[in-house]
Amino acid sequence: MGLIAPYRRPYAGTQPEYLHAPYVSTVKRAPTRPLVAIPQTLSEVTGPHFGKDDIVQGAFDLTKQHAGEPLGERIVVSGRVLDEDGRPMPHTLVEIWQCNAAGRYLHKRDQHNAPLDPNFTGQGHTMTDEQGRYRFVTIRPGEYPWANHYNAWRPAHIHFSLFGPAFATRIITQMYFPGDPLLPFDPIYNCTADVAARERLISRFDWETTIPQEALGYEFDVILLGRDATPTEEPKRR
Repeated sequence: MGLIAPYRRPYAGTQPEYLHAPYVSTVKRAPTRPLVAIPQTLSEVTGPHFGKDDIVQGAFDLTKQHAGEPLGERIVVSGRVLDEDGRPMPHTLVEIWQCNAAGRYLHKRDQHNAPLDPNFTGQGHTMTDEQGRYRFVTIRPGEYPWANHYNAWRPAHIHFSLFGPAFATRIITQMYFPGDPLLPFDPIYNCTADVAARERLISRFDWETTIPQEALGYEFDVILLGRDATPTEEPKRR
């Protein structure tokens, strides 16, 4: 096997800060000493690999995982997974999890006094196709209160986990909705310093994927790290 170029480190300001005082829990858990960059080895830049056998059929549709219909507004969330050079990332495992339409997670630690939905678990997964495209059918999650500060509410959001082609490219992020009035007040959304990078967390309304009389469509593209190789052209900053 020839030399495999490592993946680039994230550009400054494009990732959330470990310490962001308005997000109270980071004060205790953030590192207090300079970080140590661990060299990437063969195992970090060449795997893991997932295939069709790792996917549960129908797991992309969170509205059909139970006998009954979940409550809430149906939505379609789709997009592409690309690397920093704009190349599609095929066969990438994409996982999501979210609260229900009332703003409650199916988790023992969530004791928010909103109802649970017996027909909505809030988890799904799929694989990207040859063009790096993915698609989920779900319900729009509700906003919910949290104890970060006085009268704190989280904007509606969906959690994403993507592995890409290697452990070094894995990303865990959140997708938000356009026009949400809670975004300016949310310390998790605002802990990413780069404004352009932060705004990429907001999905776009998509008329093309909207299903008549059934579900609104939202587009959410995700960009993973690219190889740290000498580019043949000036790379596009995203």
